[in-house]
Amino acid sequence: MSSSSGEQPQQVHLLHGDLDLKIHEARGLPNMDSCSSLLRCFCLRPRTGTPSTSSTSRSVPEGNGDTHHSHRIRQTSDPYVVVVVPGEKAEATLARTHVVRNSEAPRWETIVLLPLAHHASELAFKVKDADPFGAEPIGTASIPAADIVASAEKPIQFRWLPIFRDGRRPKPDTEICISATFIPVAAPGATTAVWRSDGGVPAYFPQRKGCEVKLYQDAHVEPDEVKGVDPKVFKPGRCWEDMCTAVLDARRLVYVVGWSVDTKVKLRRREAADEVNKSAGVAVEDMSLGELLKYKSRQPGVRVCLLLWDDRTSRGIHIPGVPVLKDGFMRTHDEETRKFFKDSSVICVLSPRHPSKKLGMFNQKVTRTVYSHHQKCLLVDTPASGTDSSRRRITAFLGGLDLCDGRYDTPSHTLFRGLHTIFHGDVHNPTFSKDDAAKGPRQPWHDLHCRLDGPAADDVLRNLQQRWSKLDKATKLWEMLGKATYWREGDLLNLDRIPGSSSSDLLMDDDAGGRQGRGWHAQVFRSVDSGSVKGFPYSWETHKLAQHHLLCKKHVEVDNSIHVAYIRAIRSAERFIYIENQYFIGSSYAWPSYPHRGASNLVPMEIALKVASKIRAGEPFAVYILIPMWPEGDPSSDQAQEILYWQNQTMETMYKVIAREIEHVGLKGARPQDYLNFYCLGNREDMVAGEQPADRSDSTSPAALARRHRRFMVYVHSKGMIVDDEYVIIGSANINQRSLDGSRDTEIAVGAYQPRHTGSNPRGEVFGYRMSLWEEHLGKDVFRECSELVERPELPECVKRVNDIARDNWERYADNTDQDQAGALQGHLMTYPVLIDDEGRVSALPGHETFPDVGGSVLGSTNKLLPDNMTM
Repeated sequence: MSSSSGEQPQQVHLLHGDLDLKIHEARGLPNMDSCSSLLRCFCLRPRTGTPSTSSTSRSVPEGNGDTHHSHRIRQTSDPYVVVVVPGEKAEATLARTHVVRNSEAPRWETIVLLPLAHHASELAFKVKDADPFGAEPIGTASIPAADIVASAEKPIQFRWLPIFRDGRRPKPDTEICISATFIPVAAPGATTAVWRSDGGVPAYFPQRKGCEVKLYQDAHVEPDEVKGVDPKVFKPGRCWEDMCTAVLDARRLVYVVGWSVDTKVKLRRREAADEVNKSAGVAVEDMSLGELLKYKSRQPGVRVCLLLWDDRTSRGIHIPGVPVLKDGFMRTHDEETRKFFKDSSVICVLSPRHPSKKLGMFNQKVTRTVYSHHQKCLLVDTPASGTDSSRRRITAFLGGLDLCDGRYDTPSHTLFRGLHTIFHGDVHNPTFSKDDAAKGPRQPWHDLHCRLDGPAADDVLRNLQQRWSKLDKATKLWEMLGKATYWREGDLLNLDRIPGSSSSDLLMDDDAGGRQGRGWHAQVFRSVDSGSVKGFPYSWETHKLAQHHLLCKKHVEVDNSIHVAYIRAIRSAERFIYIENQYFIGSSYAWPSYPHRGASNLVPMEIALKVASKIRAGEPFAVYILIPMWPEGDPSSDQAQEILYWQNQTMETMYKVIAREIEHVGLKGARPQDYLNFYCLGNREDMVAGEQPADRSDSTSPAALARRHRRFMVYVHSKGMIVDDEYVIIGSANINQRSLDGSRDTEIAVGAYQPRHTGSNPRGEVFGYRMSLWEEHLGKDVFRECSELVERPELPECVKRVNDIARDNWERYADNTDQDQAGALQGHLMTYPVLIDDEGRVSALPGHETFPDVGGSVLGSTNKLLPDNMTM
């Protein structure tokens, strides 16, 4: 008997794998609405039993969810189910069914494939009544974890579970019916590289063959900055210049999807080639992004559209001393961009993060205010392969693509050099005041991007089309009032009506004779819900949802395929995992000091369990995770401190799992950091001839100290992962709950690999890309010395060498003597400034409890002012 019945708890098991779960129906539920019928009279909801007047209505069917009823139905419960893993202090929510209106015997027939990485004694099914002013619990059924484990051999078929309320049944025969089959990670074939399986990751968009992918590091790479990798394997590109060229060459469309766009930035900072300027008819290097888009929109037959996040905190109202009303809390330039394009032929739409209209009023407000449209991509038409120059295909640029101030940088990540040349007018450092930032140091910016051609690029376009179609009447009202340029659903071109414009039949040659084995398989992933896109099945169309690999979360349908892709890729890893990400927060149900249900994504726990499995197997394995030294802005602010606290809780959760496995196996002398390490980037810059001397004043402000010591962090804005030098994921998604949940921030990413470069020793472009990144981070000299060693990141010798370099760089960076005495860094890679003991506990490095120059606790702290969902 489960603990929900009031009896002794069941034995705890590690549930690590996928649970194929079906929630069929329930019976004997009580009428929970006897006291709330009066409240319903005052709610703005159609009268129960009113037949649907539109074939596209999303009103929920009554009773068993199969049909509408034209006669009046007795008011009773509106049940739905929440599947959770209970915990002593925090539970992890796994899934929800849709709501069935007015039924004491609801039939859901929900089908979900749930990834699990939880220590649990049971799985609980919380049956609730959906009321206008909040859900009311009906009762809880549960199934022992031992039964879940056993279902791998003998599946559970149509088992009726008793529903208890407060340890007792609310009335006789109150039960819920489920079926379940557990697929453990240890099962044969369960960890086969998912990218090599038919169809790839189970996701809304399938894996597409015959694509082409170009990988970028940073916005720009100068010819001599990174050159340690054989150019036949990988040649670093110039992302922003390539985007500029693609826009100039577009003949039919230029679409920008963004979180932030600043019309003043310049994509090209160096003098363009004569043929480029001749083709454009203007000096391209003199054109800002806004001018470039206006220029293209005036060309015959070219449609230029922007779909940008509307930050509700920005109002474009200038009041001295209150800049937030003009710029908004996030300073995304949305109002400024709208006004710039207002009287042009560029169609610029500001779209708030619209919630589903079926959410409660409070949840709608939270979604609009706290969450954002965080997808970032540029779509253009480019010449298709072949001899017919009139044929066009869709090209997509993806990654951390904020086309705004402070994002342009190169692998050198300079602090003071170029302030008055290459970075003139674009010096960005939100840690300091605007006046201080202009004097330097600037905040260097590291990022990952990619260019995607072929059938998968069409899926990126389909995502935009679904979002554009979802723009609702509320958005149109704002635009009619002058909020943004007027738009119509037909503003996006219908490429099916333009000959030669679809890339679906223009496959890249995937054989060795056509492209020397460089063809790619690529798959587009998203975090998005039905509040932001049009075209998802209805919540009660459970079989269609399952076919499209979508989840139902009570009132919204959700695509969380980015989360699924990370999980599947981590489980497939055989040698190493390399991650660069702006945030690293998750698996909060297992946090040691602050268990929480708010950040339940599985990425951290999956990594820790993967390492533990390799320790048990006695196989070499390593995980390298690169994050910023602190969240952007003032590290002592409430928001930054809370993010740092969640991050350190996440780290400790992972290290403790690994430490326990080391102890269990009995590895003498082994430490958690032999397998898992966190790093950050920083720079200390020598003065060059003719440069103004550093700040020698007596000021102890953070900006003055940073100038005096000539040091600052390199901000890591990347959102990518490389597994075994075979598979790469790049996109807009951070590793936190906001990005991976699916119903919080909207995100987009792509996973890709070259089928001819897999196996134990791949030497394709993914390998070359990772090596190029490591050359940037480790420095040219070190990379040259140990180039053969870093080809095998899983080896203990490689882990030790990288850690030695990172530790030495941190000591040089943290040295408070002047730069000429401290010495330059070897590259930019530094160990993250925390101490890990043999039991996996995380603490501050002695003497480095706060960040150099700028302050703020390295371990962070919680606060009660900010909602947790905002920082998780």
